[in-house]
Amino acid sequence: MTDPVRPDQIDAIIHERARLAIVSALAVSAEMTFNELRDTLGLSDGNLSAHAQKLEDAGYIRIIKSFQGKRPLTQMRLTLKGRRAFDRYLDTLKRIVDQGDTGAAGS
Repeated sequence: MTDPVRPDQIDAIIHERARLAIVSALAVSAEMTFNELRDTLGLSDGNLSAHAQKLEDAGYIRIIKSFQGKRPLTQMRLTLKGRRAFDRYLDTLKRIVDQGDTGAAGS
């Protein structure tokens, strides 16, 4: 039997709803533009920008700013550190679910 999951084992950076959505979307897409993420997730520009900055500060995503012609283009991608953190996050959730299943089976 594994030790119970402690709250401090849940990655607080990823656990926030909007950041979890961003990381999840980038986990299945190699790269997405700011507009693609905003539209896919239904976030406002400011909300996406703030959460993406927090993820970039943690090293979980990379934000690439360039121009497409004369228009600014912002692209985002999950870093290796971000992929590993997301995988750990999913493993932690699975452990929580498995603990619940074990507890329910023993009832």
